[in-house]
Amino acid sequence: MYFEDITGGKHLWAVRFDGEAENELYRLFSQWSDVNWLRTFFTENINDLAGYFKITDVKQAIKDTRDDSEVLETIMFELSPDVDIDKLFRPLDSNRTIADILEKAKAKLGRTHNHESWLRIYAIKLSEGNYIITGGAIKLTLKMKERPHTALELKKLEKVRRFLIEEGIIDDLGFMEYIREL
Repeated sequence: MYFEDITGGKHLWAVRFDGEAENELYRLFSQWSDVNWLRTFFTENINDLAGYFKITDVKQAIKDTRDDSEVLETIMFELSPDVDIDKLFRPLDSNRTIADILEKAKAKLGRTHNHESWLRIYAIKLSEGNYIITGGAIKLTLKMKERPHTALELKKLEKVRRFLIEEGIIDDLGFMEYIREL
């Protein structure tokens, strides 16, 4: 497992899992801009798209995804050091009232078309303003556990969280010490 600094400011990182050519953030934006991948995804998940978002046009779903992906990509890669990144990421569990060590978080756009954006970027919060992106998904159902592709993202979140804990990393200071030792 490797960690890559996304913005150069050492506040936003992305994991690159062993055996993978690119980190999770690059992988997401590559998928979300790939029309063939999106067509296959929305065709296979048309019932969720129609049931939860009331959209039955795969072409419209592809367009909305690509539009939202461009906006989200611009936000992620153009973060300046003085931007409050905590406004972008929220706790994964919306009902959470107390922050955990290495809390699981999500980033998403608000209403961008005639519906909420279904794009999600998942991360581990090291401390205020410091995150490690572990993956992301097109979320078309209420609960992540309901579909294999979003359940996989939960597993990746937990895998990275456990790795950090096993390495004795519980915050951004411990993470930066770990990075310096590599």
